[in-house]
Amino acid sequence: MGGAFSTSKPKPAAGEEGGESAVVAVVIDFSASWCGPCKMMEPVFKEMAGRFTDVAFLKVDVDELAEVARTWRVEAMPTFVLARGGEEVGRIVGADKDELEKTINTLRSSSSSSATTT
Repeated sequence: MGGAFSTSKPKPAAGEEGGESAVVAVVIDFSASWCGPCKMMEPVFKEMAGRFTDVAFLKVDVDELAEVARTWRVEAMPTFVLARGGEEVGRIVGADKDELEKTINTLRSSSSSSATTT
């Protein structure tokens, strides 16, 4: 992916043209072009972005957007920060595909259960 910052395109929210569901969370991939484990996770991240359409996936190059990395207290790469409503709700440090998927699924489940109880 080129540039310092890129996104996957989530589906429009329910009620919007073509919309099925609202975005329930954001996953931010903090990485660097020189980071081997980051490169290994890139196709995994892209695949998850295509599969989890109710989650927005963002990629931040820590060398180009160092201030953003500092704001989110990123000290190692890759770091995946999961957020809801602008607040961090989960973090995975390292290239752990299974833990990332498990955390995303847990976040999605908690979002859907809270949506059905309100």
